[in-house]
Amino acid sequence: MANLVIVESPSKANTIKGYLGSNYKVIASKGHVRDLPKSTLGVDIENGFEAHYINIRGKGDLIKSIKKEAKNAGKVFLATDPDREGEAISWHLANALGIPVEQTRRVTFNEITKTAIKAAIKNPRQVDMNLVNAQQARRIFDRIVGYKLSPLLWKSIKSGLSAGRVQSVATRIIVEREEEIKAFEPSEYWTIEAVLTNGGREVTVRFVGDKNGKLKLENEEQTNKVLSAIGSDDFTVASVKKSVRHKAPQPPFTTSTMQQEASKKLGFQSARIMKVAQELYEGVNIGSENGGVQGLITYMCTDSLRISAEASEAAKMYINERFGVKYYPRSARVYKTKSGAQDAHEAIRPSNVAIEPQKIKKYLTNDQFKLYKLIWERFVASQMESAELNTVVADFTAGGYIFRTSGYTVAFPGYMAIYEESEEEKKHKDGDEEITDLRLPDIKEKELFKNEKIDPQKHFTEPPPRYTEASLIKFLEEKGIGRPSTYTPIITTILARNYVVREGKALVPTPLGEVTTRLMKEKFPDIVDYKFTANMEDDLDAIEKGEIEMQAILSEFYEDFAKELEKEEETISKDNYELPTEETDMICEKCGSKMIVKSGKFGKFAACPGYPKCKNTKPLVEKTEAQEEKKVVVADFKCEKCGADMVQRSGRYGSFFACSRYPECKFTKQKTKELDVPCPKCGGKILTKYGRNRTVFYSCEKYPECDFSSWDMPLGENCPDCGKMLFRKKGKPLVVCHEKDCGYKREVTPEEEISGEN
Repeated sequence: MANLVIVESPSKANTIKGYLGSNYKVIASKGHVRDLPKSTLGVDIENGFEAHYINIRGKGDLIKSIKKEAKNAGKVFLATDPDREGEAISWHLANALGIPVEQTRRVTFNEITKTAIKAAIKNPRQVDMNLVNAQQARRIFDRIVGYKLSPLLWKSIKSGLSAGRVQSVATRIIVEREEEIKAFEPSEYWTIEAVLTNGGREVTVRFVGDKNGKLKLENEEQTNKVLSAIGSDDFTVASVKKSVRHKAPQPPFTTSTMQQEASKKLGFQSARIMKVAQELYEGVNIGSENGGVQGLITYMCTDSLRISAEASEAAKMYINERFGVKYYPRSARVYKTKSGAQDAHEAIRPSNVAIEPQKIKKYLTNDQFKLYKLIWERFVASQMESAELNTVVADFTAGGYIFRTSGYTVAFPGYMAIYEESEEEKKHKDGDEEITDLRLPDIKEKELFKNEKIDPQKHFTEPPPRYTEASLIKFLEEKGIGRPSTYTPIITTILARNYVVREGKALVPTPLGEVTTRLMKEKFPDIVDYKFTANMEDDLDAIEKGEIEMQAILSEFYEDFAKELEKEEETISKDNYELPTEETDMICEKCGSKMIVKSGKFGKFAACPGYPKCKNTKPLVEKTEAQEEKKVVVADFKCEKCGADMVQRSGRYGSFFACSRYPECKFTKQKTKELDVPCPKCGGKILTKYGRNRTVFYSCEKYPECDFSSWDMPLGENCPDCGKMLFRKKGKPLVVCHEKDCGYKREVTPEEEISGEN
């Protein structure tokens, strides 16, 4: 009688099958099998916050199939992901199968390799109810906040909105940064650079101050005073400071640092990063010569910097063989995990350091190769010897003022032999001096350099930058808001709810996000308080460690929350939280009203203010009189070659934009908009495209290499029956699966639009 192993995803099941042999059957639950109902609160607050779980719609047949397999199995191993969510899924599976907790066989592994899988199967444990209760507490917190607050938002702002425990905090962060930017008042400052020469040597120096210290040039008058004092004088080398500095490598990746680095270096959005990391973790076929299907990295949801002794030793052997013994430090590097980190898993690293990225490139998608290469190089570099840098800081004087130049050269590359640093990492501090990678000529004290050119420049201070996904994740981590597995869902939710939109890489609050944040700050300040949210995460950690009971934390929270809720339910309708309206110059030809600007899934458009009596909408574009006469649609971007207007044209394959100066300028651009969903076929970006008569369809950015296209909108959500992607049916309130032999479909419910989840 074969044993049964239940994992979460079909791809992971396929990988593990190859490791366990014919005495084991491996099947997938395809995520959660039970959850709180969508149509009701599902939490009995009066009875100890008891959660009422139901089978997830569409999973009935799958649960029957799992029960049948379990009944015929010798032993049942629950092998879902090694975190709170995975522990909860195992607990729900045990409940569905009628297995008491004390009889469960729970197995976890940080990496999907043959050794790790077999070791886990040999050492099962019971389902950890502390972990389960930590997940339940988060789920119940989020359900209560979402279901209790969302109706107040409908009442005071507009219907269909949702308030989430962490999504509201994330929106506040972005809104407050926008307020800082709007309130920022630039101030003037000046810099002076001079190009100096001596024989064939040339250096560029910058103004620092005078003998009394650093000076900030705040206006032109101060700058001219310095220039007058210098005149055409030669510059004298006042001091040359040379030193040898050792620069240590960065630690291996956590979830947060991986997302930040992949965003900066690869340009990936957080959802794309985590999707690819999941693929690398669950297993990829890298060819029989490399061992077939392999899990290439360790578990990707972690805030730990710890690595196993085996991984450390494997890295040492690799570095010594590939680079030589001088590239390995005297003792293995150990990185200290920050306080508050869960440390349940290792840092993100390659499962087998001997599998070099270039060796398996042909077996990976482009995204998989790029991310694996980044993870692999970061890990190897983290175990290597420090780089040795020769630094030089030289001060020059002229007219009683000090100018400075600095730079460094690499004496010994150490870890830099394998890991290419970002521009920020190439700079380092020497006291107050920021030194960049720059080779300077040999400079000696008291030498005279000729003043070839002096360049004063006027500047203005700039406001703080808007958050990107990477910088928002960094802020969330620093404040202790959320955990590694929640960063991407937080960002996905606030974008989907239209509280925030993307402008390039920047995250910008919408008027809806600003008004909702103002309401939350005024009426429910605790919910959007950074410290309160971080403390709640600490409480969840305490539940996981068995230090506190789940019901105690929930009761403490709900007591104050219920009082606030009762008070605001009576008064909130009297407050003014109306969304600002932006008028256009367009007149609705159906009712004569002045049309207003609205935001939708595909950007801004003009709509009649008389909705729902008048449902007229128009594309929001500016037109010249001549273009209006010809009914030409003008794009909201300019020609990338000549800067002229781009206008919509129709061709054999639908609409596109062409330069209005055609045929003088022949630049064209496909009419598309990026959808934040990966391609079901290749994992690339999905583009929303417009065909004739403004009909919308969806296709892969890699067309024609990838031929995916669909009239139905891909959702990025997996089918509960077959695990493939679900689609929103065009023109119908249906969610369907496109898999030929599946046939799964369900209605789009109002509750799904307002579920108020994290």
